[in-house]
Amino acid sequence: QARLAESGGGLVQAGGSLRISCVAGRTILSSFTGTDKEWYRQAPGKQRELVASISTRGITYYADSVRDRFTISRDNNKRAIHLQMNSLKPEDTAAYICAFPALDIWGQGIQVTVSG
Repeated sequence: QARLAESGGGLVQAGGSLRISCVAGRTILSSFTGTDKEWYRQAPGKQRELVASISTRGITYYADSVRDRFTISRDNNKRAIHLQMNSLKPEDTAAYICAFPALDIWGQGIQVTVSG
């Protein structure tokens, strides 16, 4: 069982929407509520970049390139974080990675491809 399991990626046309999710495994259940949670993305040949984060106090951060289009949220009961992505552009194409950086816990990444 993966420590962080990502789902919801796929192929979408430009202007469309996707919602990707990340569920924490049982082994890190006790750590879920007490750490900041983030989504990164990485395209081939490019550096990994921070897309969005949500703190333990609910404070959110977004990269300039996705602000007002993407929304990060959390569900403590389901041990999940989500990224709602609207008005998608071809340049959003990347592997999206769920992470708890303070605990050095990283997902494997899930592919999002936007056609245009």
